[in-house]
Amino acid sequence: MNDLTAYAISLTGTPYKYGGTTPDSGFDCSGFVGHVYRHSLGKTLPRSSYGMSRVGVAEKSGKLRPGDLVFYNTLHKAYSHVGIYLGDGKFIHSPSSGKSVSIVNMDEPYWRKRYNGARRLRPY
Repeated sequence: MNDLTAYAISLTGTPYKYGGTTPDSGFDCSGFVGHVYRHSLGKTLPRSSYGMSRVGVAEKSGKLRPGDLVFYNTLHKAYSHVGIYLGDGKFIHSPSSGKSVSIVNMDEPYWRKRYNGARRLRPY
């Protein structure tokens, strides 16, 4: 675990809010990732998950490190969802309306089927 992933985990339970970008208002998926990177590293990311999928360096799933971004096709559109890889096949994200920031296993059938790839945004 690193400072970025520890901070992300501290936000577990924050409610989902479409367009949300702060712990007080709630988060959508890209708002959550953007907030964590801004708070932990002072790094400003594009606002959308698709925009985030265009920064950094592509990583193969077998080489993921905590803090890498993981992308999913959840709206019948590539790169429509983003989360932060935590290690041990798990990632943290702000899933959807009525839910809250949570940790899930990338091997769950729903996520495995929709995986679009990963990006590394900083050296480790």
